Amino acid sequence: MDVARAVEQRYSAASKQAEPGLCCPVDYDPKFLSVIPQDVLDRDYGCGDPVSYVRPGEHVLDLGSGGGKVCFIAAQIVGATGSVIGVDLNDDMLKLARDAQAGVADQLGFGNVTFVKASIDDLALDLEFVDRHLRRHPVATHQDLVGLEELTRRLRADSPLVASGTIDVVISNCVLNLVATERKPDMFAELARVLRPGGRAVISDIVSDVDVPAAMREDPELWSGCYSGAIEEQQFLDGFRRAGLVGVRVLKREPRPWETVGEVQFRSITVAAHKPVSFAAVGTPGTHTVLYHGPYAAVETDSGVRLPAGRPVVVSADEMAGLLTEPFRDGLTLLGREPVKRTEAACCTPAEGSSCC
Repeated sequence: MDVARAVEQRYSAASKQAEPGLCCPVDYDPKFLSVIPQDVLDRDYGCGDPVSYVRPGEHVLDLGSGGGKVCFIAAQIVGATGSVIGVDLNDDMLKLARDAQAGVADQLGFGNVTFVKASIDDLALDLEFVDRHLRRHPVATHQDLVGLEELTRRLRADSPLVASGTIDVVISNCVLNLVATERKPDMFAELARVLRPGGRAVISDIVSDVDVPAAMREDPELWSGCYSGAIEEQQFLDGFRRAGLVGVRVLKREPRPWETVGEVQFRSITVAAHKPVSFAAVGTPGTHTVLYHGPYAAVETDSGVRLPAGRPVVVSADEMAGLLTEPFRDGLTLLGREPVKRTEAACCTPAEGSSCC
């Protein structure tokens, strides 16, 4: 099955005529909707609300922006000092969004949204540039193909559409499941690449309770309808971790399945994951001593380091970079850059203002 073609055809049709059954309805804060044209509102397809976690002044990237509704909401939240990039692969959806762009900007009094064409598993490649090149230089021979491959390689390296480490928050609403299975690792890797150190991803998507059977994965209607491409829930969370993100947590999980197909349950979840702060933020290399405050008796990091409450623990600089990232930092105190000295008489050496065992 050609996943890309199935998705393209389904969403091109849905850009022209609303398809209510495509994903599940989402209620957004009504105060953000009045400036958005009705045809955009009618042709929005999602399963969650990642945009409510966006903050003023941030630079936002929306993966699979469709008709632009979420981007136009984000534009209002980030304000004139922030910016929003909407990425989509579908020309018809991009046209719907761009047709609304000027009117929304006029009503807001500023324009801070850009829509670009790219695949979300290859955010460095500007596909509109490639399209223009191919109209002038169609591929007719294998030499032409080699030339095209070299062009795209240079574009990614020298003029990436979305540069590494430039985005504060990546959001997406029911799109990751549409990417072909073999490309999903690249999708997670690209999401992590574009985030700045300390940035975060907030993703709403459909997940399954078990691995989707192969027979269902070969059904183009089920795939383009956000079923067959869904990732099993734990594997979905692990995808962020494998890409190097930390602090992965579920912000919202629908208690009831959205749909059940055969014996597979599909439900919406919203997940946050963070890119570790830069090594420079940690300071000097070597070991660091941290104190976890609680409230849990102990916690374990993604890499397996156990942090008992109230007991200083020595960690590596790489581990420290993760622990200084947003979801952890308020619960920790950095005590110093020397290992904790232990004696037979005491289980730890208390620092000023801290408790010991």
